[in-house]
Amino acid sequence: MTRPPPTRYAQSGDISIAYQVIGDGPLDLIVTPGHVSHLDHAWEEPSFARCLRRLASFSRLILFDKRGTGLSDREAGIPSLEQRMDDIRAVLDSAGSQRAAILGVSEGGPMSALFAATYPVRTEALILYGTRARTAWAPDYPWGARMENIDASEREMRKTWGSPESVRQMLEGWLAPSMANDERFCEWAGEQMRLGASPGAAVALRRMNRTIDVRDILQPTLILRRAEDPGASIENSRYLAEHIPGAKYVELPGNAHYYFVGDADAFVDEIQEFLTGKRSAPESDRILATVLLTDICDSTRRAAEIGDQRWRDLLERHNAVARGAIARFRGRAIKSTGDGVLATFDGPARAIRCAFAIRDEVGRLGLAVRAGLHTGEIDLIGDDIGGIAVHAAARVAAQAGVNEVWTSRTVKDLVAGSGFEFTERGDFNLKGIPGSWPLFTAD
Repeated sequence: MTRPPPTRYAQSGDISIAYQVIGDGPLDLIVTPGHVSHLDHAWEEPSFARCLRRLASFSRLILFDKRGTGLSDREAGIPSLEQRMDDIRAVLDSAGSQRAAILGVSEGGPMSALFAATYPVRTEALILYGTRARTAWAPDYPWGARMENIDASEREMRKTWGSPESVRQMLEGWLAPSMANDERFCEWAGEQMRLGASPGAAVALRRMNRTIDVRDILQPTLILRRAEDPGASIENSRYLAEHIPGAKYVELPGNAHYYFVGDADAFVDEIQEFLTGKRSAPESDRILATVLLTDICDSTRRAAEIGDQRWRDLLERHNAVARGAIARFRGRAIKSTGDGVLATFDGPARAIRCAFAIRDEVGRLGLAVRAGLHTGEIDLIGDDIGGIAVHAAARVAAQAGVNEVWTSRTVKDLVAGSGFEFTERGDFNLKGIPGSWPLFTAD
């Protein structure tokens, strides 16, 4: 997990607005978040943290939680668009920013547009992502949401807000379809929603959005959307592009409404070029890493013995223990594999110690695991990884017995002098991988 920058508070009337500042670039960039957010929890998702770091690589990035959400003060009632616009001004004042580019994400777009029109001398540029000029249907805005649909959505939201089922449906439906079956990401997204707002606060924000209509104050801007984003209709985006003189309109590939999911680099590249006139050299898609893959032994039999619900509960506890160990040993949790975890480390010794920690700690839950490790080049594929090194780690893990930690020769050789002892287990032909592989048990 990336450690979040310090959280500070700006005073907007009687309300305290939480904000963070990261980076020291030549221009200020403030991000107005979508429906709900939580500053600290956002940094726990690697893809989110990476995207924020990239934005901060060419700017002084200012992040904040809107009133009623995240670490900012809660308040009764529905805040007006003007009040929330004042929150941006208060954050900029507190952060010592005289003039900033504004990135309005989704529901935060209209608030950003209103601020840009009201305070042009404090607005360097306006960037809108996956947003709209108006929420509700109107005769001259036929792609807006019908009020009866909004009412039904709010009633359902109050009952199911942040539940695993509703989170998965929202991810699959529009937020990030590619991540809907990633258990770890689903857990993070659910926590982000619950920490970001209570059900009542989430509904209050939605009700405020019913009144949004900033069609008369649109300013020149960069408009971004994912080409297949179901959370931001193409009609909304094209309306903005057609009614903003001189607007630059870019459709990015992908179907995620979350801007940090999928090809986040393309999203950041467009913003960087719009604000600075140039793009950074692309980061390498291949890195050297130690891959750890674990697997619960006899998981099918155990699930049958204790029943589906108890097994799901036990599996959740296992995943929490594994993620905690990975974080302690400075690894990156990639995903849950159903009955285990996949993680990467920049040091093989930490990876081995993490494997031992997972083995010992899930043992207290009554579970036994096997683990496999290999060091090699991996491909970075969005939030996932691939390549021969990943397959090799999986094949090594498949050879291990109950509570054993197996490694390739590469891992063994790289940790020479670290105090580990290894037992040679022989040469193995790993399915789908050329050559004969000497494998070892780490003791």
